[in-house]
Amino acid sequence: MMFEHKSVLLYETIDSLNVKPDGIYVDGTLGGGGHALEVCRRLGTYGRLIGIDQDEAAIQAATERLKAYEDKVTVVRSNYENIQTVLKDLGIERVDGIYLDLGVSSYQLDMPERGFTYREDDAPLDMRMDQRNEQTAADIINTYSEFDLYRIIRDYGEDKFAKNIAKHIVRERQIKPIGTTGELTEIIKGAIPAKVRAVGGHPSKRTFQAIRIELNKELEVLMKSLDTMIDLLNPGGRLSIITFHSLEDRIVKTRFKINENPCTCPTNFPVCVCGKKSKGKVITRKPIVPSEEEIEENKRSKSSKLRVFERI
Repeated sequence: MMFEHKSVLLYETIDSLNVKPDGIYVDGTLGGGGHALEVCRRLGTYGRLIGIDQDEAAIQAATERLKAYEDKVTVVRSNYENIQTVLKDLGIERVDGIYLDLGVSSYQLDMPERGFTYREDDAPLDMRMDQRNEQTAADIINTYSEFDLYRIIRDYGEDKFAKNIAKHIVRERQIKPIGTTGELTEIIKGAIPAKVRAVGGHPSKRTFQAIRIELNKELEVLMKSLDTMIDLLNPGGRLSIITFHSLEDRIVKTRFKINENPCTCPTNFPVCVCGKKSKGKVITRKPIVPSEEEIEENKRSKSSKLRVFERI
């Protein structure tokens, strides 16, 4: 199966970077290379793109897709949280733009054996973005305490039935370990009242999201990488990030705001004495969202939001 991923907010994201022909840009979530291809089209002779991804299938697909631009592109298998090390190893100190698409690719969702989807019954509970990691979703489901399961389903899945879902998981795994996406989905269904299941979306959606975020440390990585990425930008350089749920969006919005106005002095102080200087400005007061046409064409783009920060 081909690694396919319809690039969400493609032109909006690449336009937001103000690509300079001789600039250096970093795609921190390379995926199938859709956004990267558009950046490459805008680069001149001395322009350069660094693509980072932790998924081997993505690396192979993107390398193939960007073949025509291979003299400009460097692909590195890593997590974007290591962006500073990746750039240092390439002898790069500062870049002109960085962008992230935090969505799970269509390929990952549609490959049953990757275990990301609740729409398959007998797929293994895997959900690893990087298959070199030893821990899988099954390990979390079968070993976390009831309280920890409740906490992650509540916090990362924002599911109001988190307590009941955690209780049902623990009860079932005492009978036998939970090994497939179908088994987990049946347990979740049993934990949610039938009248709620009839009107909401898929009952497993929130729990699967929560387990995936926990396993891949998605929010942690985002939180600790944002300031570093802003520090790596040249003056006028931009950081553009596409998020897909409120937890990610809140982190991006908050960190951008703090980098724009880091002053911690009380509001009644006549002058700033904390000495914390602004690193730049938020370009998107309101996030950029997909058009009706894009949502129609690609249902998965519906919840996407793009926020942009520019370095002073």
